[in-house]
Amino acid sequence: MAPTQQSPLNWDLTKDQIEVTYKRLINEKKTLLDTIAALPLTEATFDSVVLPIARLDNETAAEFGVITFVQHVSTDKELRDASTDAEKALVEFEIECGMREDVFKVVDTVYKATDQSKLSPEDARLLEKTHLDFRRNGLALPKDQLAELRTIKKRLSELSIQFSRNLNEADVELLYTREELDGMPDDFIAGLKTKDEDGVTKYVITTQYPDLFPLLTLATREESRKRMAVAGESKCKENVAILEEAIELRQKAAKLLGYPNHAAFVLEVKMAKTPEKALSFLKDLRNRLAPLGQSELDQFRKYKQEDLARQGQAATNVVVESWDYRYYMNKVKEREYNVDDEAIKQYFSMDNVTTGMLSIYQTVLGLKFVEKKGVSQWHEEARLFEVWDGASDTFMGHFYLDLYPRKGKYGHAACFPIRPGSQLSDDTYSTPVAAMVANFSKPTPNTPSLLKHDEVVTYFHELGHVMHHLCSQTRWARFHGTSTENDFVEAPSQMLENWCWEPKVLRGFSSHYQTKEPIPDALLDSLIKSKNACAGLFNLRQLFFGLFDLTVHTQADGKVDTTKLWRQMRQDISLIQPAPNTWPAASFGHIMGGYDAGYYGYLWSQVFSADMFYSRFRKEGVMDPQTGKDYRFKILHPGGSRDGGDLLRDFLGRDPTIDPFLKSLGLE
Repeated sequence: MAPTQQSPLNWDLTKDQIEVTYKRLINEKKTLLDTIAALPLTEATFDSVVLPIARLDNETAAEFGVITFVQHVSTDKELRDASTDAEKALVEFEIECGMREDVFKVVDTVYKATDQSKLSPEDARLLEKTHLDFRRNGLALPKDQLAELRTIKKRLSELSIQFSRNLNEADVELLYTREELDGMPDDFIAGLKTKDEDGVTKYVITTQYPDLFPLLTLATREESRKRMAVAGESKCKENVAILEEAIELRQKAAKLLGYPNHAAFVLEVKMAKTPEKALSFLKDLRNRLAPLGQSELDQFRKYKQEDLARQGQAATNVVVESWDYRYYMNKVKEREYNVDDEAIKQYFSMDNVTTGMLSIYQTVLGLKFVEKKGVSQWHEEARLFEVWDGASDTFMGHFYLDLYPRKGKYGHAACFPIRPGSQLSDDTYSTPVAAMVANFSKPTPNTPSLLKHDEVVTYFHELGHVMHHLCSQTRWARFHGTSTENDFVEAPSQMLENWCWEPKVLRGFSSHYQTKEPIPDALLDSLIKSKNACAGLFNLRQLFFGLFDLTVHTQADGKVDTTKLWRQMRQDISLIQPAPNTWPAASFGHIMGGYDAGYYGYLWSQVFSADMFYSRFRKEGVMDPQTGKDYRFKILHPGGSRDGGDLLRDFLGRDPTIDPFLKSLGLE
């Protein structure tokens, strides 16, 4: 399966082209499935049934990826809407395909008659997963229940797409005077639009991350932070009803399929296997973290008490609110560790970080990146890179970087696997294409884009997903790259975040954007020491998200008041309550974007990422090419063609353990 160098994807799309493409894709697959369903059972074999379906998925994956990706990045609302409509139609069609009784009858015959020991491991896995997909789609149910399940799944698809569309399109604008923005740095102010209101110049602040996070972290006036927090946590009220309907429908579907709840259905095919195991993990970790989190909260309360006293306000019974969380976390870093995020970011311009990061990935993973210009893009800010194997000079694929916010664009940071790698019908190999989409602060007339350290970590993490996609090589598209168990998929990227805490690595791409001097040792040392600053509260917050997700998806009837439950659990677990009269669950994109009953996976996979880093890279060298080669070929290369647990055992030489993770948090 030698990869063949392919041209970059074409992004010169029209609304009509998107519509024509998705309808053709639906027609091609329907025709194939009709043919397979009509096969006499005596002619049903792996080669005549399972392979043709998988081959068609391989052949059409690129077009599917392109037309459904456009909704996240295009500046043209008509194109975004067309892309959203295409995804809705394709997802609904895939639901229908997965619930065709006539096709399942043929697949079931093949599954029962095939000696899997005579298939290659990946082909055997393909057969196993294809058959399991049909069973999990209810094909063993009576016709009336199957019809009900089909209706539920289509409605869930509609709800998920609408939830995401509402989030992407929602952007609240607030107006602040310069005095109300006390504490905000000059480069932040310089990048803001202004409006005249009653003769007063006011600054426009949005709820997009490049505005939201800095203001909540740096604005000294509590009222200014509160306004922003309330605005951010009260977006998309219509999503509350969408989420609650989805939770109830998921529970109904699970019951129809014979599972006690939606979480049990979801976790069956993950590393954790059962909700009980995931909940036990989270609750054990919560017990370990709670004392640390409480001591950190006491420190926050002390700082806030001092601030209130300086302002002449009563300072008894001080409550740390949600809009105080980032602000006082930053104060801890400044006061206890002498870390000044604003000073640090002067040394991490976007250009330097990008160049340094790409160099690190090339060295560790044995790759070579070549930027391509003058080719079709969806936006002038997007950059395209070719990926080559550094040793053999074999072409491996493409990736895009689209790093700054704009209206209508996807609002978080993520890797989009646009085209999976796979073997085509002519025995050539279709090389993968991925895009990293983010929302870092844009350059201003006076300064380049400057990244805070936590943004550097985010950059490393999401580019890690891109590398997972590019370094994987599988025969079948369904197993490529990040198509692993959801509670394993974050581990490879989380592991690579550790490079952001290595002094030599940071020095390698730090350079003051004006003086060109490297970051001072004292500033760097303070940053490294602050790695576990507020680790208790930070991880309790992650635990809250995971426990909230599992709680709503283990309700017996699926009925849940998400706003009430969110408020109760947020206070109880994270120790900090949400802003009043808000509905933050309406913006919890993960729960409607494929991580339902799966958010626990972020912490679950942290265990594996810590074990990989501390047990191999820390001992053998963070830039050691042999360790990097092992990581690339034992963890990234197989994609989802093998179980995550098997990949870990190959790389570690043993079963993974939680000890390195606990030590990394300073808990043992």
